[in-house]
Amino acid sequence: MRFFFLISLLLLPLAVFSQSGPVLDRERGQVDAEPLWVRALGGEVTGLPATQVQSAVVALDGGNIKAYSSGGALLWNYSARGRISPFVSRSREGTSYISRVNGVLIAVNRAGRELWRRNPGGPLSGPVVSGWDGRLFVPTGDKLSCYTASGNLLWARRFTEQIRLSPRLDQGGGVLLALEKGEVLRIDPFGGALVWKLISPPAVLVSLSAAAGSALERKTAWQRAPRVMALYENGTMEILGNPDEWYMPADPGASRSTLPRLSSPPLAAASRGNMAAITQRDGRTLLLSVDERKILWTGDTHIRLRSASAGANAVTGGGEEVVMLYDERGIYVLSTSGATGFTADGRRLWFTTLENAAAVPALGEDGVLYSGGKNWILNAYKIEDRTRFQRQSLYGPAPEGSYGTGSPLPSPWADYPFRFEEREMSARLDGIAKAVLSGSVGENELAWTAYLMEAAGGEYNRPGASITHPAVQPQYRLQALMLLANIGSRETIPFLTNVFRKDTDPVIRAAAAEAIGRIGVDPDGIAIQAFMEAMSPSAVSREGKVLIAVAAATGSLCRFSGPPLSSTGVKILTMLSGSGLGGEVERQARRELGSLRPGQ
Repeated sequence: MRFFFLISLLLLPLAVFSQSGPVLDRERGQVDAEPLWVRALGGEVTGLPATQVQSAVVALDGGNIKAYSSGGALLWNYSARGRISPFVSRSREGTSYISRVNGVLIAVNRAGRELWRRNPGGPLSGPVVSGWDGRLFVPTGDKLSCYTASGNLLWARRFTEQIRLSPRLDQGGGVLLALEKGEVLRIDPFGGALVWKLISPPAVLVSLSAAAGSALERKTAWQRAPRVMALYENGTMEILGNPDEWYMPADPGASRSTLPRLSSPPLAAASRGNMAAITQRDGRTLLLSVDERKILWTGDTHIRLRSASAGANAVTGGGEEVVMLYDERGIYVLSTSGATGFTADGRRLWFTTLENAAAVPALGEDGVLYSGGKNWILNAYKIEDRTRFQRQSLYGPAPEGSYGTGSPLPSPWADYPFRFEEREMSARLDGIAKAVLSGSVGENELAWTAYLMEAAGGEYNRPGASITHPAVQPQYRLQALMLLANIGSRETIPFLTNVFRKDTDPVIRAAAAEAIGRIGVDPDGIAIQAFMEAMSPSAVSREGKVLIAVAAATGSLCRFSGPPLSSTGVKILTMLSGSGLGGEVERQARRELGSLRPGQ
C-alpha cells in the first residue's frame, strides 16, 4: 500500500501537466498555462467554482465542497453526506450555498461550518442568486423561492413550466429567467413579476439599464426596472417592450427591431449599463452598444483560435458551456476549453486553453483562474496582474444598490390616528406574524418593514408623520423587533443597532441585540462595534439581560459570518466570560465560545 502511495505521488505531476495549454505565444496573446499551484481534490469538480475575497470554493461529485485560498491553502472541507447538485454560489459574506440531489438546500459559512438546511421543494436547477441585501433567490424546477440569509422563506412563485434559463441578478437587484416554452420573467426582490410571453424561447437574456426619464430617476434602484434584451437562436435580438403584448422573435427585416443581427447563434452574454458583450457559437465575442444600435468590435476567443490551430474545418463552440464576466477590468469568456480576456475597447489581452477541464473555470477578482480537471486536480493559474477595484466593506464588495428596507417611506398607516392603539396593533402585528410564519411576506415587505420600524423605533427614531401618536407599549415594540429579525434584511442592521445604542429600556435593547443575531449578518461591522462599546466600563448601562443578549447575538454573528468579524466577537465573549458578573452572563458567553470551536 505504501509503495502504491509513493508511485501516485510520482505520477501526480504528469496528471497536472495534462491540463496545461500550449507553449507561450506572445504574438497571439496566448499565456503559458503552467499552473501557479495544483491540489489533489479527491473527486471531480461538478460545476463552476465560486470565487470571492481571494478564495475559491469547488463542489465535488462525492458530495464535498472544498475552499482554497488564492495561494493554494485548503481553508476548509465540508461534506454534505450525499450527492449534491452541480451548483455552488457564495454570498457577499462568503457563505456558500449548495443543494443535495434530494432537494435539501444547505448554507455553509466562510469557515466551513454548516449554518442551516431548508427544503425548497427540489434540487437546485441553477445557482442560488444573492440579492443586494443578502436575500437568496433559489431556483428549483418550476419554482423560484426567496429566503433570507438566515434561511427564512419570504415568498415563492411556482410557474406553469420548468425554468429554461437559470435566474441571474439584473441591474435592478431582481432576477431574470425564462421558462421552457418562451415565457420571460423579470421578478423584483419582493416577488412582483413582469411577464413577456414570447412565441419562441430566447437563447440568452441580457439586463440593460432602465430607460431614462425624470419619473424613473426619482425611484430607488430596484424600482427602476431594467430593460430586458432577448437574443434568439437565429441571431436576432430585440429589447422587450410592453409585457402585456405577445412577442414574435425579432425578424432582421422587420422595422420593429433596429438591433443588428448576430453572425452566429449566441452562447452567453454579460452587460454593464447599456453595453452588452456577447459570445457566439462561432467562437467570436462582440461588444454591442444598445444606445447606438451597433456592434463596436468583434474578437476571436480561445474557442475559435483553438479550433483554427487544430485545423478544424468547422469552427464551433456549440457543445460548450460558456460563462462571461464584464467588469471594470474588461470582458472575459470562460469555457471548458479555456479562457480569454478582452479590454473594453476590443483588444485581446490574453487567452489560454485547457485540455482536461471537468467544468467551466472561474476567474477570481485577483486575476487567478481556477480550473478543476477530470483527473481530480484543482489547477490555479495566475492569468493577469490586474485586480478588480470595488467599493469594499468588512465582507467583500459592497452591494450595487439598495432595496430601501433600511430607510423605507412612511408606512400606509403613518397618518392613521389609532394605529398604535392596543386593538389595532395586536391585530396588525398578528397578521404580519402569520404571513412571516407561512413564508408569504412578498410584496408587502416594504410597507410592513416601515410599520414595524415605526412601532419598534421609539421616540428618537420615528419617521416624520403629520400627526402625533401615543407611545407604543413595550410588548408591541418587542414583537415588532422580532418580526423585523424574521424578515431579515441586512439593510435593517443600522436601524436595529441604533435602537440598541439609544434606547433606555434594557428589555428593548436586549431585543434589538437578539434581532441582530437572528438576522445573522453584520457586513459593515457596526453591530459588533456597538456590542464592544457596551462592554466598556463607561457604558450607559450594563444590565444582565442586555449582556446575555449581546453574548448570544455575538455568537450568532460569529457562527454565520466567521472571520474577520469573529475575531472581535471572540474578544467580546472572552471579556464577558471573565467579567466577574457571574451567573447567566458568564455561562452564556462560555456557551457561545464553545460553539465556535472547530467541530462544534
